[in-house]
Amino acid sequence: MKDDDFHDLEGDLEVPEERLLDPERKEDEQEFDITLRPRWISEFVGQDRIREHLEIFIAAARERNEPLDHVILSGPPGLGKTTLAGIIANEMGVSFKQTSGPALERAGDLASILTNLEPGDVLFIDEIHRLNRAVEEVLYPAMEDFQLDIVIGKGPAARSIRLDLPPYTLVGATTRSGLLTSPLRDRFGVQCRLDYYDISEIKTIILRSARILGVDVDEEGAYELARRSRGTPRIANRLLRRVRDFAQVRAEGSITYEVGCEALALFEVDEMGLDKVDKMILLTIIEKFSGGPVGVNTIAVSVGEEIDTIEEVYEPYLLQIGFMQRTPRGRVATENAYRHLGLGRDREDTLF
Repeated sequence: MKDDDFHDLEGDLEVPEERLLDPERKEDEQEFDITLRPRWISEFVGQDRIREHLEIFIAAARERNEPLDHVILSGPPGLGKTTLAGIIANEMGVSFKQTSGPALERAGDLASILTNLEPGDVLFIDEIHRLNRAVEEVLYPAMEDFQLDIVIGKGPAARSIRLDLPPYTLVGATTRSGLLTSPLRDRFGVQCRLDYYDISEIKTIILRSARILGVDVDEEGAYELARRSRGTPRIANRLLRRVRDFAQVRAEGSITYEVGCEALALFEVDEMGLDKVDKMILLTIIEKFSGGPVGVNTIAVSVGEEIDTIEEVYEPYLLQIGFMQRTPRGRVATENAYRHLGLGRDREDTLF
């Protein structure tokens, strides 16, 4: 089936419930995330090579009494890009200003932020790949020469003036590094790609978060949560919160291996960290399209999700664990996916 035919599937559309495993930060979790967020590089767990590089660059910049070079942090959501940006500001001993690409609709929005920076400040732009092109062009001289070009007036009376900016550090974060234009990417002197964490690192993060929150969790309970957290600290902390609630109501407050398994079974998070939506995606490919290839447009309509959400939130983990392949013709479910779901290629079984 081709993507042109995907509208035929709208009768089967099922809107998924809110995901416990969604790596995107929800509004009501921001204060919680800030509480658990490391403030210094020595507290940051995982991403060892990136952490070592930043330690060297930060130490060298401080010795020269200069701002750190501009930094771009890329990788899937929930891996600590915002946290690292805050750590850079703390380690440099400067103020931290935060905004996002979609929030900067006009060049004047960016100009107002840049002109209020103090020398050495860190300006963090999340989702920098979503910058408006006009805003991005204003950013080029601001990054390279610390100068801001402003046009005053309109028509024949318009004139351009150039303002000097204090030296500062721009830290950009993106989940779609391929969407960054080459002129913007090349202006970042430090480029870091964050990868998923291994289970031992996630377990360390869970134990640290549990100490901060005053949650009683043993080693085996922490390991079980880590195993199902998809290598993502934000998901690990969210699972810890939900399992803490379960333990408080049904298990006298302690998170053990048994309590963790019981809670995560109730929340429909399986041993590989897949939830109902992940399985819906795989089953759509396997049962409706004979294992693929099938276009992402078709998958998105079938499970009731946006295409960007499929590509940015669901697919990266399914690709990482080898349950899905991307091909020029579309997405394909692998043998590992069939085995995990208990399906044979000649069977029509379903989990729902």
